[in-house]
Amino acid sequence: MALTESNMIALGSSAPIFSLPNVVTDQVQKLSDIVGSNATMIVFMCNHCPYVVHILDGIIEYANDYLNKGLNVIAISSNNVTTHPMDGPDKMKELALQKKFRFPYLYDETQEVAKNYEAACTPDFYLFNKHLKLEYRGCFDRSRPGNSEPVTGKNLREASDNLLTGKSVSTDQIPSIGCNIKWK
Repeated sequence: MALTESNMIALGSSAPIFSLPNVVTDQVQKLSDIVGSNATMIVFMCNHCPYVVHILDGIIEYANDYLNKGLNVIAISSNNVTTHPMDGPDKMKELALQKKFRFPYLYDETQEVAKNYEAACTPDFYLFNKHLKLEYRGCFDRSRPGNSEPVTGKNLREASDNLLTGKSVSTDQIPSIGCNIKWK
């Protein structure tokens, strides 16, 4: 595991479009079909990363809390499954069903979507406004495996709340940190 930070791409960037298979439904989903009416949060994650595992229940809670506010969550796994078979579509589906994801879990086999987003780590968060312009890219909160900080989603929740209530999202954003994406 190589500890990696987010690339922190420019705020205001447009969300790159994509079509990816949903591992639960086996249907290809286009970004335009699964965006939220008010905002969309895309997280690059995977099954095995200890940083994702540490906050996964918090991500699920966040997704459930914001779904009724017109904010949709989209999870994408882009890891090389040859070297990390636990991150393959079958295992992704198992996790999504076990944890009762109410958001799509998409598989980026070619890794093109991760490259287009300049995703670097798992988890890597991107919060877009209703026009698919980037408002936040940074950490979920300050909780990490092995520290005593509780998993709250404070940083992402604050940005989401500000975005949804028409307030400015602070540009003082802390990078996410986690395992590097496992490139081919």
